[in-house]
Amino acid sequence: MAHSIDVSEEAGVRYLHFGSDWVQGAMKVRRPYALELEYTRHMAAGLLLRPAPWPRKVLLIGLGAASLTKFFYRNVPQARITVAEIDARVVAVARAHFKLPDEDARLRIIVADGAEVVMRNTGYWDMILVDGYDHNARAGVLDTAPFYTAARAALATNGLLASNLFGKRKTFRDSLARIGEAFDGRTLALPQCETGNVVALANAGEPFALPFAEIQARAAALKLETGLDLRDTFKRLATELATPDDVLRF
Repeated sequence: MAHSIDVSEEAGVRYLHFGSDWVQGAMKVRRPYALELEYTRHMAAGLLLRPAPWPRKVLLIGLGAASLTKFFYRNVPQARITVAEIDARVVAVARAHFKLPDEDARLRIIVADGAEVVMRNTGYWDMILVDGYDHNARAGVLDTAPFYTAARAALATNGLLASNLFGKRKTFRDSLARIGEAFDGRTLALPQCETGNVVALANAGEPFALPFAEIQARAAALKLETGLDLRDTFKRLATELATPDDVLRF
């Protein structure tokens, strides 16, 4: 039997659930285009690592409450966005309750297995964001070595992967290792969120070095432009990595 898809609301925040209390997405009703959950903010962190007009082609795997879809649609105007959601009911709920925008030349919603979409495209996407979990919080094929290998092949030469992982699970380090193997070690785990989520970034292109001071300047500009504030996240990351020259190598 298919799990239920439920919507709840508390203190001005609307939540999406897949048949349990586990939160699959959230939206502040008065700020529907903002990223309410911390891990979704971390999923957008790649925007600080490449200069505009990158990215131009973005694939989101897992629609959920459409938080990332709406954020990229509003704030990354040069991007053409494809969302792969395996459950048509989630798309309907996002339209009815989470202000999912109508499809147009920049936004395409497809009911499909995100892994299959990745495997059909080679060297195509600038960003792939993976946030596809079932009602038991299992990622399935989206957290396997073949998928990460295919994701790297699907990314353009300057492409980045962002994947939502669970840092409190025993298998977390295994997930990071699989990503690292597929991307020749060019991976970065952002600081763990209070919920236990850890967003892993992977670089499909050549290694680069970016001073944390430059990242903070970009983060300040991004906050002014979009309201997304990642300054504390990268301050914590600089402390965790403690590089002698205060440079992020990735």
